[in-house]
Amino acid sequence: MSIAEQVKELLAPLADPAQAARMSAYMRDQFAFYGIPTPARRATLRSLVRGLKGVDAGVLLGAAGELWQAPQRECQYAAIDLLAAHVKQFDDRHIDALLGLAHQGSWWDTVDALAVVIGTIVRADRPLRQPRMDEAVRHADLWIRRVAMLHQLGWRADTDPGRLFGYAQRLAHEADFFIRKAIGWGLRDYARHDPEAVREFLLAQGSTLSALTQREAGKHLGMEK
Repeated sequence: MSIAEQVKELLAPLADPAQAARMSAYMRDQFAFYGIPTPARRATLRSLVRGLKGVDAGVLLGAAGELWQAPQRECQYAAIDLLAAHVKQFDDRHIDALLGLAHQGSWWDTVDALAVVIGTIVRADRPLRQPRMDEAVRHADLWIRRVAMLHQLGWRADTDPGRLFGYAQRLAHEADFFIRKAIGWGLRDYARHDPEAVREFLLAQGSTLSALTQREAGKHLGMEK
């Protein structure tokens, strides 16, 4: 039995139709759900995920790809948990495959979680891997661009402010809500490390940045609009 089949076999008995309907409604009825809360899902799969320690990156990506094709959204969440638990198995050779997942069945929930996984891989070798994000921020798919904008979340002192601010400027003209939100989120996160740098950037950019972006970025800086 494949890893993906094992995951589905463990999750299926936990299905809760009433909870599934609520979860689907929250996601604007774009996806089907088993109706399993995150803590229960992770607890159920913990032994399986831990047992995959040392498994080849290709096998893990294959399992994630198979789970991505399942109709229930929890299967994609399980795939991301699996990837995150074994993120040290991945390197620059695997970034395209991970971005490929972000390109499928895309919505903020899976894309943002993949941004963290990809960001962890990039952070492990920034000189080699961050140029891949320079390509991603120019991608035709807005969700790939969102990954690029968010890949440095939580990096604090390791953040490349030139890239952070440069990506924000590059994407600032876009009208899409999720891009504007991502710019603000990325800036707000960095403001926890260097509030003055973010404050100066916001003041310098002015109305170039959308009101949504400025509001998100200015939280905790006393600059909300």
